[in-house]
Amino acid sequence: MRQVLADIVERTLAAYVTTFLGLIIADGFDLTDVSALKAAAIAALPAALSVIKGAIGSRIGDKGSAAWLPRRADRDASSGAR
Repeated sequence: MRQVLADIVERTLAAYVTTFLGLIIADGFDLTDVSALKAAAIAALPAALSVIKGAIGSRIGDKGSAAWLPRRADRDASSGAR
């Protein structure tokens, strides 16, 4: 469970930072403007969706992470591949 939470936190932070930086760069990179605060608030939306995706992924995908797909070794074993 601890591994899953760490995975979700990492994915959430990555989603927030990349979205925030993308919005700031696209807006002209002025952190003292009110639009920077709006960008920070808007960037929280994909991060929140990342938390939801991670919670779902820990239930339907790889049980040890937030991934939706099973681990490669698990897929190979179920398909009969070596």
